[in-house]
Parts: sequence; structure tokens; C-alpha cells
Amino acid sequence: MTLHPCRPITIGVARPADTVYAYAADPENMAQWAAGIGDGLRRADDEAGVWIADTPAGEARVRFSPANPFGVLDHWVTLPDGAEIAVPLRVVANGDGAEVTLTLFRLPGMDDAAFERDAAAVTRDLETLKAKLESL
Repeated sequence: MTLHPCRPITIGVARPADTVYAYAADPENMAQWAAGIGDGLRRADDEAGVWIADTPAGEARVRFSPANPFGVLDHWVTLPDGAEIAVPLRVVANGDGAEVTLTLFRLPGMDDAAFERDAAAVTRDLETLKAKLESL
């Protein structure tokens, strides 16, 4: 059994959990808070529930968890080379607000510096999500 090192990255958002979930679950909103998506996502013509992101390396396919009442926003990114990256993402209620947690996995072959850059990028994305939602 292989276990990859990981880091949960969490931010509190002063908005109801259902509001946070509804906003973050909409792929069309991702470009407003997830810098790694680039200019945004477009629906794949050939497969329901799959979206396309243009990256410097080519098209990446993004598949999302179906809508659910549990705050699960997991998604899977298939890179142009065919590698798939799982991105566990959750929204849970915290009083009148919400906690948003992304579990960042350290990919095989990733050095410490690259993992820290990824963690910093995820933190910035979650801070952007928080700012966006708290300004609504």
C-alpha cells in the first residue's frame, strides 16, 4: 500500500456553508478563485460532467463530484499526458459560517520546494474564495 504525504489546507469563511458550497460547486465560478484553472473552464462536448481547462501544457480534463448534501467538492484533473490528480475538497458548517478544506497530495517525484509552491498556491486560492464570498 502506497501512502502519499499530504497536507490539509483550511480556511474559514464567514458565509453559510450552503452558500459556500453552491458557489464553489459551480465550475463556471472557478476561474474567479482558482488560479490554477487559468481563464476558466468550458464544458467538454463529448462527455457529461467533464470540463476542459486550457493549460500551458495543453488541455486538461476536469471531472467533478456530483452535487450532494455533504459538502463534497472533490474533483479529478486529467493532465494532457494522461496523469490524473485527485483533489479532495470539502465545505463543512462551522457555526453560522463554513470551513473549506482542500487536501493537497505530494505527487510522486515532487521535491520539497514544488510541494511548498503548490501549498502556497492553494492557500492563495482559498483566500481568494473567502474574499469573493465574504464580499457578496
